[in-house]
Amino acid sequence: MRDQPGIFWMVAAVVTAAVHPFAPGSTWLMVHMIALGVLTHSIMVWSTHFATTLLKTGPRVEGRGPQNRRLILLHVGITAVLVGVPTTWWWLTTAGAGLVVVAVVWHAVSLYRRLRTALPGRFRIVTHYYLTSAAFLPVGAVLGVLLARGYPDGIHSRLLLGHSLVNVLGWVGITVAGTVITLWPTILRARMDDASERRAGQALPALAGGLLVALAGALLAWRWLLVAGLVGYLLGLLWTGRSLLAPARKKPPMHFASWSMAAGGLWFLIGILMVTWRVATAPDLGSAVIGYGSVAAVLVLGFGLQVLLGALSHMIPAVIGGGPSASRVGIEGFDRLGMTRIVIVNVPFALSLLPLPSATRSALLVLVLIGFAAYLPILLDTIRRIIRAQRAATEAQQRGERPSLAAGRAESARVLDPPFPHAGLMAGVTLVALALAAGPAIQPTLDAGGRQTSSAADAAPTGETTRVDVTANADMSYSPSTIKVPAGNRLVITLTNSDGSTVHDLHFDDEHETERLTKGESATLDLGVVDRDREGWCTVAGHRAMGMVLDVEVTGARGGTTATDGEGGHAGHHGGDAPLRGSSVAPQDDAFALDPSKDWPKGYEARDARLPELTDERTHRVTLRVQDKEVEVAPGVTQTRWTFGDTAPGPVLHGRVGDKFIVTLVNDGSIGHSIDFHAGALAPDRPMRTIAPGKKLTYTFTAEKAGIWMYHCATMPMATHIAKGMHGAVIIEPPDLPEVDRSYVLTASELYAGEGTDGSPAATTFNGRAFQYDADPLSARVGERVRFWVLDAGPDVPLAFHIIGTQFDTVWKEGAYELGGPDRVGGGDTGSQALGLLPAQGGFVETTFPEAGHYPVVNHLMTAGEKGAHGIVRVRR
Repeated sequence: MRDQPGIFWMVAAVVTAAVHPFAPGSTWLMVHMIALGVLTHSIMVWSTHFATTLLKTGPRVEGRGPQNRRLILLHVGITAVLVGVPTTWWWLTTAGAGLVVVAVVWHAVSLYRRLRTALPGRFRIVTHYYLTSAAFLPVGAVLGVLLARGYPDGIHSRLLLGHSLVNVLGWVGITVAGTVITLWPTILRARMDDASERRAGQALPALAGGLLVALAGALLAWRWLLVAGLVGYLLGLLWTGRSLLAPARKKPPMHFASWSMAAGGLWFLIGILMVTWRVATAPDLGSAVIGYGSVAAVLVLGFGLQVLLGALSHMIPAVIGGGPSASRVGIEGFDRLGMTRIVIVNVPFALSLLPLPSATRSALLVLVLIGFAAYLPILLDTIRRIIRAQRAATEAQQRGERPSLAAGRAESARVLDPPFPHAGLMAGVTLVALALAAGPAIQPTLDAGGRQTSSAADAAPTGETTRVDVTANADMSYSPSTIKVPAGNRLVITLTNSDGSTVHDLHFDDEHETERLTKGESATLDLGVVDRDREGWCTVAGHRAMGMVLDVEVTGARGGTTATDGEGGHAGHHGGDAPLRGSSVAPQDDAFALDPSKDWPKGYEARDARLPELTDERTHRVTLRVQDKEVEVAPGVTQTRWTFGDTAPGPVLHGRVGDKFIVTLVNDGSIGHSIDFHAGALAPDRPMRTIAPGKKLTYTFTAEKAGIWMYHCATMPMATHIAKGMHGAVIIEPPDLPEVDRSYVLTASELYAGEGTDGSPAATTFNGRAFQYDADPLSARVGERVRFWVLDAGPDVPLAFHIIGTQFDTVWKEGAYELGGPDRVGGGDTGSQALGLLPAQGGFVETTFPEAGHYPVVNHLMTAGEKGAHGIVRVRR
């Protein structure tokens, strides 16, 4: 229980890092596997060990049994949190966080009992540090649960800052600050600073007080109060940190354990300064947390994980025991490739924080991952070697053999005071240099922007470079929208996305395009020597058609320049969409064509069109997860759909007038999306905003009017998002609606080839697939009253809903009965043949089938109906 759970979470974090580019939400998982799984577990284990050692309380206060049960409780809670947050199961997140809090509070109570029963002695202050840090974790856990619940951006940024600062600076930072008072000199085997205990006692109020002030500033959005708290915390840290300098001067770090802890401490200071600078210089707290992942990486990986690995490298040999020989084996084991690992973790990590091309950054981060991952096999092998040396020493002692005292001293001197590993340093530097060189080589694959075009005969290379900074904006434009470059100059464009709602990219051709960028991210695109005018555009669906085009104009003059200003406005005159590259739209979308010779296979099951049962619940909690999903939309035709809740159309929501709907939208798609519920009336500014991939929002409305209401993605171009499947129905029943024998819901929509909605639709559908209810008909019985709820989701084609062979005796459209009603079921001597709806309109019709048979359901706008908006009702006796 001391070692294996931490190793498990390390392995899990390494695996998550390896699949990071392919798994949504993996960054959050990786950070929390380290912060919760590795660091929190280690704090629980090793703070108990240090408190027991310093206070000399031993097992009389608490044995291993309660400690193990506490750790089991902790890891059950951690697992629940790591499952609950990505799945948006808030109840599971809350329960998991509660278990973590209970385990940490139990841990704090145990430490307090040890402190109360211990005799007076030195360094009791270390246990005070542990108790103080434990007091902060429940606060951080509550803030984390609120983050998982989902709040608007303004509140989200406050919660995020408070959560991260309390957990990292409080739970982890104060624990580390208390531990290194005694651990750092021990690792160096140097005399402790005489003032270390006094300074530690003086610094603790500054650390705790500064963090409380920073927390208040974050939650109240008082930036300067937050800055003041961070500065106070930093001053307290520097004050107690003075005591670490004297041992290091007397005996400089010479082993992996001390190098790793020193590097972690430096990253701690850098991380605090990064947060302070962001908060002090950003226009608001919302802007301060944009790109906050780099700060999290610095504090969790650079600081927390490196300090832990250094501490473990010293403590594991000491705890396992086995005498001087086993201890020397442990030191040598952890020192294997020690300097090389330190270099390939810290130098590439620092370089990756700079605005480098994406491929270069990727190569550097792979090196960092290798450096961290290498610790695991070294750890396991070193433990095996220590145990083997321990057994060998025991067997030698049993045989009566005594090692030579002189040889033992010489061996200890060699291990404890080794020469500086210049070879390891050079190996690490060489690997970093190779990663930097590999970046441009792999740029065409990862960033698609590293190749250069060859110059034409009429544009001899000038040897000079034009560099331009281009910004992708939220209004679907580039700034500048036009670049003028002298013929023969090399053109290098650095694209930065300033749009927080969605991703953008820049595409010129297959060899010259950037990856998709979220807000604050940048990528460098090298077009090489330019000899002709070029046109670039954003490949996100519909963005080019909305004017997101960048013109490169080649001028006749030759000569170098280091910058150029944009001219002109939006390039809105460019029409049409190119095939979407590297996105969620499959290539076959551009060749969409119905094959009349193909049918759905035998046994095909159509989407269930039955109206979901109406429950007694008056508050409906719904999670709609946006995903890009390959769907067979017509026989033999596959298209990537953008789905709400794993389906296109999204799930049907069913309620009464007065019901409250709390909808959590989670964007696991590849671009920005939003949601608009016609069933509620509220200002669209916040709930209908576009959120970027990986984000979520909560949309709350009360259904005050009856109807079949459309919901849909409202992100521009709206027609494209609706046509890609991002629509659904909310049915709010009119009061006193008579019961019927069966109720079906049919949503009509169109499918288009390519990205946009230009031209006529390639197919039409009921409930997202063409002709599906021909292959798997709806069912009814003779004499049953059947209600058909119908919605035209569009985005463009009207609907004339008709069932061949029957007549409608009740028609309800857009909130009013046109025929029949609750007091007079059926239309008597009058009837209706079709329910006519424009896009976004809905209603219902009722009929009774007179005899058994097969009744076709069609859009009687026949050119549309023949493309797939067709089905059958199979009526039996």
